This record gives sequence, structure tokens and C-alpha cells, in this order.
Amino acid sequence: MGGKERGDVFERFRESFNKMEGHFHILEQRVPVELQMEYFKYSGRMRRNNILMTEENFNTYKQNLSDSEATTDTKRHALSALAVSNEVRAYRVLEEYIQHPEPSVTNWAYMALMESRISLESELSEEKQIYISTGLGGKGEKLRFYALFLASENKCFELYQRKVIEREFVYYLTKENCEIERLIIKDVYVELLFLISVHIDLKAVLDNMVTECNQYGNFLSGVFTITNVKELSAEEITEIIEKKYGGNKTGN
Repeated sequence: MGGKERGDVFERFRESFNKMEGHFHILEQRVPVELQMEYFKYSGRMRRNNILMTEENFNTYKQNLSDSEATTDTKRHALSALAVSNEVRAYRVLEEYIQHPEPSVTNWAYMALMESRISLESELSEEKQIYISTGLGGKGEKLRFYALFLASENKCFELYQRKVIEREFVYYLTKENCEIERLIIKDVYVELLFLISVHIDLKAVLDNMVTECNQYGNFLSGVFTITNVKELSAEEITEIIEKKYGGNKTGN
């Protein structure tokens, strides 16, 4: 992504949140985007069917969740039915279930609990409820991002450059109240996993970090990769490096 195009995307991203008025709900868990979309489609169908939460249905759904023999589809249906019921007792069941969920429906349960919480708060509060979810999740009003920075000309980082990267990255992110979850410096690239407020100018923070590092030798590429969908695999990183430099690593 080019510099101006990337800047425009980040600016629109930040402005969209700053214009929103209401209470943010950020899904903290890492739930694959594909599964999130599947959940919302399923949930939407259930809402349109408008099934009443009778005492019998409620007890059946509770039993299905505790039944180790129940199928994944049965448990998914129970979780979604409880989520769309807009009932406090259903929320409590989901809240309890998420403490020890079946592995096959763990992510589905996270989605159901979030939907139930938002539905209840919408009824109890006059404030608009805004749901935000990404593949990497978040915490509070912060979203989790993964960023990949490449060495200029694919040259291996020297020891002093590694120290500069660690110092400047920590300084700029901490100053903006960001949380660094992982900072890994490899031979020719840097991986960063961090949490940042939805209201902060993400591009400016990362650009400043790179610019400051490059005051000590211009050793970081000014074009970096950032995503909140998933972390890049080793194979994907290699592909990015080969696309940019042809896979030729230069020694110090």
C-alpha cells in the first residue's frame, strides 16, 4: 500500500470512530472474521424468526449447553437463542458458560455473550451501543494491531539498530498509552503486536516511530504492513520480503 493511500485509509479509520457517539463494545477475544460473519448471519435469521423464550425453551437451551453429548450445531443454536432473547437470565447463563466452554463452540460463545450484553444495555440505557470486532480483538476502547516493518534494502540490522528500534518503539507507543504485547526483532524485519485506542492517529504514531529510528541511519523501510485481521505467518512474511526485495538478504 502506498504512503498516501495508506494515510487516507488510516485517517478515515480514525475519523469514523471520532464521529461516532455512543458506548463502544470491543470484542476482546481473537475470533476469525469468517466465523464472526457466520455468527451474525445465523443470529440475524434467529431474530427474524422471533422465537419466544418460554420457560421450556430456556431450560432446554441450558441443558443442551451442559450436555456433553450435544452436537456442535445444537450448542450453537442454544447459544444464539439465548443471545437474541434479550433476557437477563439468558445473559447469566452465557456468562457462566463462557467460563468453561466446549472447545468447538468457544468462539461462538464469545460472540453470543457480546451480543447479549449489547442487547441488554441497549434496552437499559439511552446511550447508543456500538459493536466493534476485528480478527485480532482488543481490550476496553483499544484495538489490537499487528505490524510488520522491513529493513531498508533488506540489510540485516546491526546491534545498535536493534537497540534503537526497541527504545523508540517503546517510547512512542507508551507515550500514546498504547500497550505492546510483543516486539520481535529479526534479522531483516520487526514484528509488533500492540493495543491502541480507536481515537488515536495510528498512522502518525507509526510514521513517527520509523522516522525517529531512521535518524540513526535510515535502516527501516518507510512502507510497513499493518492489519487487525490476523498475525502474519512466517511464510507470508517471506512472501512480502521477496515481493519487495526479491528475497536477496544483504549482510552488514
